[in-house]
Amino acid sequence: MTSNITDTISEIKERISLISEDRKHELEKLVQYIKVREQDEIDLIFICVHNSRRSHLSQVWAQVAAHHYGFLNVNCYSGGTEVTAMYPMISETLKNQGLVIQELSEGENPVYSIKYHANAHPIIAFSKMYDDRFNPQNDFGAIMVCSSADDNCPFISTAAKRILLSFEDPKASDGTDQQKEVYADRSLQIASEFFYVFSKV
Repeated sequence: MTSNITDTISEIKERISLISEDRKHELEKLVQYIKVREQDEIDLIFICVHNSRRSHLSQVWAQVAAHHYGFLNVNCYSGGTEVTAMYPMISETLKNQGLVIQELSEGENPVYSIKYHANAHPIIAFSKMYDDRFNPQNDFGAIMVCSSADDNCPFISTAAKRILLSFEDPKASDGTDQQKEVYADRSLQIASEFFYVFSKV
């Protein structure tokens, strides 16, 4: 069943209460980074090895959260240490949660337009290296959303700040009866954490 984005945002805000104090402490690093740069243009690149699942969910929900709380100077991107493709269950999950997804190109690495608000520019999503020309080339926050990316990408000289915020990979559920539920739950978890971040700036 497809929700509308307003209902999903209400559910996201309810889930903020589920965030542990330890996790809030980790998220505080991103809160402080945004606070320090609040008067400037803020570019965030969410990085995971394959740029296929968690980094896309993080990019999308961080952008939605920034817009929701009025941070129109925040621009969210994603990338990996390898190029693969955005996993199809990601677009299906986001569509079910009320976002408008349009496939702009087909092939091994499709390009998607993800619309979250009638008057906001769509997010353009496809798998790419974190330093792809599509992304900011310097003075960005590098948010590592999987520990493997943190290990495989130990130094980014062009980043203003590097922050580790690892999320559990929903890939483990692929091919099981629980896949749809696991992806939906991970998406809402990621969303609630970025809504928490922007609510605290």
